[in-house]
Amino acid sequence: MKRCFACKSNIVDFDHKDMGLKKFLSSWGKIKPTKETRLCAKHQRNLSRAIKRARVLALLPYTNR
Repeated sequence: MKRCFACKSNIVDFDHKDMGLKKFLSSWGKIKPTKETRLCAKHQRNLSRAIKRARVLALLPYTNR
C-alpha cells in the first residue's frame, strides 16, 4: 500500500506562509488533484485550505497567466 507523503514525513499541518506550496500547484495556478500530489484525503483538504489562505493573503497568485 502506498503511503501519503505527509503521513510518512509526520506533517500535521501545511503552513500557508510556506513557499513550498507552489509545488502542489499546476502551471496555471490550480491545485493539483490527489492522484498527482499522492496525499491522503485528510492532508489534501488541509493543503487546499492552506493554499486558499495564502491566496487571500496575496502570498500565492490565483492564476499564473
